[in-house]
Amino acid sequence: MKTKTTTPYERAQKKVSAIKNFYKHLRAYLIINVFLLLLRAKIFRVFEDGNLSDVHFERWLDLNTYGTSIVWGVALLIHGLYAFQYKFNFLKKWEARKLNEILEKDELE
Repeated sequence: MKTKTTTPYERAQKKVSAIKNFYKHLRAYLIINVFLLLLRAKIFRVFEDGNLSDVHFERWLDLNTYGTSIVWGVALLIHGLYAFQYKFNFLKKWEARKLNEILEKDELE
């Protein structure tokens, strides 16, 4: 059975692709949510005829405006954590440094 090994270039290319896709996702999130917030703030005069401005429609619009922002925002956060996972290695490095520092102090005492 063959095992596929990846080169450092391929790993770097995969990371860059993940980051690039995250930024595309972020751009879509910002565009859609700014549009929804402008729609909710009645910047666009789409619902002035009175037919669509009943209480139930406004509640539905509130739910979709804020619900979309929150749920999609959580998904975007998860995507960002996945895309930038290699950036969080500093915590492991800090933990190792701190552990070594404490061990060295104990040895000196």
